[in-house]
Amino acid sequence: MNILAHGYLSGGNEELLIGNFIGDFIKGDPASPRHNLTPGEIAGVRLHRAIDTFTDAHPEVAAVRDLLHPRCHKYAGAGVDIFFDHFLAIYFQQLTGESLSEFVPGFYQTLQHNTSRLPPSAVRMADYMIQHDWLTNYQFLDGIDRSLKGVSRRTVYPSGLDSAIEDLVQYYDQIASHFAYFWGALVAHIQQIRTTLISSL
Repeated sequence: MNILAHGYLSGGNEELLIGNFIGDFIKGDPASPRHNLTPGEIAGVRLHRAIDTFTDAHPEVAAVRDLLHPRCHKYAGAGVDIFFDHFLAIYFQQLTGESLSEFVPGFYQTLQHNTSRLPPSAVRMADYMIQHDWLTNYQFLDGIDRSLKGVSRRTVYPSGLDSAIEDLVQYYDQIASHFAYFWGALVAHIQQIRTTLISSL
C-alpha cells in the first residue's frame, strides 16, 4: 500500500504515523540507537513493515501485479500500491467513516510539526507531497499518473510506470474489485497488529 493507506492505518496515533511514514527510509532494526527513534516511532516502522508484508503476500494484490507485469515487470508492485491508494481516496468516506478532506490536512500537519523526527530524504518527500497535495489528488487519474511518473523517474531500471496509467484505465473495474476484497482483510489484520504494538509501548 502507498502513503494514504499507511497514514490511515496508523490509527490516529502521532508517533505510529511518523514511524509508518519513514518506514521505507529506515534500514535494519528500527530499535537500533543509530536511528534515534522513540518507542512509538519504532512501533510505527514495524507497523509499516507489517502492512507491506501482508500486502505483498495477498492473492488480490498478486492478481493486480499480474495485470501490470507485462508493462512494469519487477516494478509492478509499486504500481499496485499507487492504484490501491487511488481507490482508497475515492471511497475514503465509505471505507473509513472520515472524509478525505478532513483526514489529509491532519496528516500533513502532523508531518509538518514533526520534521525534526524525519530523515532528510523523508522531509524532502513530505515537503513535495504537501506542496502538490498528493493525497487529495490520488482521487484523480491525472494525480495517479503524476505519481506513477514521479516513481518512474527514481527507479534504477526502466519501470514502465510512466505509462502504467493505461493499465489502470483498461482494467479499472477489475482492479477496483480486487482492492475491495483486499482492503477489509488488510484493515482487520492491521488492527490486531496495531493493538499489539501499542500495548507493548
